[in-house]
Amino acid sequence: MRKKLPIGIQSFLKIREDNFYYVDKTHFVKKLVDEGGGYYFLSRPRRFGKSLFLDTLRQAFLGKRELFEGLYLEKNWDWSQVYPVIRISFGEGVIETVEVLDKTIASLLSRCASEYKVKLEEELLNLRFMELIMKVSKEHNQKVVVLIDEYDKPILDRIEEKEIAIKIRDKLKNFYAVLKDADPYLKLVFITGVSKFSKVSLFSGLNQLQDITLNPEYATICGYTEEELVKTFAEEIKSEKELENIRLWYNGYSWCGQKVYNPFDILLYFSERQFKPYWFETGTPTFLIKLLLEKNFFIPRMENMEVSERLVSSFDVDFVEPENLLFQTGYLTVKEWSQEPEGVRYTLTFPNREVKISFLNYLLYFILRGKEEGVKDKIKHFLREGDIEGLREALFSLFAGIPYDWYRKAELGRYEGFYASILYSYFCAIGAEVRPEDITSEGRIDLTVIYYDKVYIFEFKVVGNGVDKKRGKVGGKRKVKSAKKLSALQQIKERRYWEKYTDFEEIYIVGVEFSKKKRNILNFEWEKLNLKN
Repeated sequence: MRKKLPIGIQSFLKIREDNFYYVDKTHFVKKLVDEGGGYYFLSRPRRFGKSLFLDTLRQAFLGKRELFEGLYLEKNWDWSQVYPVIRISFGEGVIETVEVLDKTIASLLSRCASEYKVKLEEELLNLRFMELIMKVSKEHNQKVVVLIDEYDKPILDRIEEKEIAIKIRDKLKNFYAVLKDADPYLKLVFITGVSKFSKVSLFSGLNQLQDITLNPEYATICGYTEEELVKTFAEEIKSEKELENIRLWYNGYSWCGQKVYNPFDILLYFSERQFKPYWFETGTPTFLIKLLLEKNFFIPRMENMEVSERLVSSFDVDFVEPENLLFQTGYLTVKEWSQEPEGVRYTLTFPNREVKISFLNYLLYFILRGKEEGVKDKIKHFLREGDIEGLREALFSLFAGIPYDWYRKAELGRYEGFYASILYSYFCAIGAEVRPEDITSEGRIDLTVIYYDKVYIFEFKVVGNGVDKKRGKVGGKRKVKSAKKLSALQQIKERRYWEKYTDFEEIYIVGVEFSKKKRNILNFEWEKLNLKN
């Protein structure tokens, strides 16, 4: 009988009993018990299988050997030892206030108490949590396993409202602090979430908590490696070409180890047989986009972003940084890492085509509110045909569509990086190969765009309050006297940026100057190079 695709299923029991595909991750269960101190933290983006792994842990400690038939753990686990498991998940609903959080925690503790038939008498929630652990341990004459899923969701639900988020964080900090004093009664603690808050802010005193998020030995604890994908889903993969496209779209996530595929994407793709942004569409990065724009973040940095250990390890409500959120939410992943005297350094990048194109499309939509869609086909046509005059008009129209309010909020019109970010996002979103800050022997090219057999080399400048009074053609180019001695086009020519692309048949060099006052293109100069002559 053909196996079913476990789309959205987080129950290990259901997957094993109802003939669903399952990628065997049970060797990690034994590894956690054998090699660590018993207190673990794991951060992974949404829809990556964290909840399913927690349920796998739960069934192993409950001694459900029959569910592990044919899996690694079946013959590598002491099934004679059974432990009570307290599982708490904040994944249900949205926590809007501290009062709602209190009621949610009270309900979760009551469910666990009812499951193990113990009566809770303490009124304060943290004391009630301790009471639950102690009574369950005593009732079963055994240490307790505590599993906490989506520990950070109550905070992230209100991350845009700082005061409420801080109050929720402080309430959770008091709740999680119980685990330190409960140590004599605990066999294992495993905490998962999307983000990693600093120990000081949320796990103060829980010094034994081992963060395995960027531990290479646990890099594939969630997600599918290519070997696992090919072995488990052999019946679903029709050809090597299909596998190549699946790899391009959905592989590429790395936490300092082997790359993995997003499970949610894989299962939806095998169900629908269309390459679509399945994972991206499960969440909208509105808060993140706002943060990037408010901080004048240079979007092309996302292609190859070097960061310190601090910027990937943790953050807090009081001080949210774009680099940290981009990584922890899954829009960027680890490309390279190295041990430096001051600590580990990481290079982050987009994991795959789905995330890169979808994120940049959403950024454009957020700024232009759909006005960018009508220009896309035109720009693709102009790039393919080498129609630079048509491209100029399309880009002018694109920037004219940006609401004034965006410029007013962060004075974005003053920054060359804003214009470069928009064009980088746009060219990537239409499928062009885009190389930001392209290094040459003479300097860095602002933007190199490769589309089919043509190369476009762009240099950008933001000039003063000059007015574009002469937008007529001069020698096949739109030429206006620049407010600067060295125009953007002249800089390309002086530094001979095109020399690394002489293998291409057609090379266009384009200098674009933007006006602070008009918030649009002021000068647009270009040349087509005839290097074969």
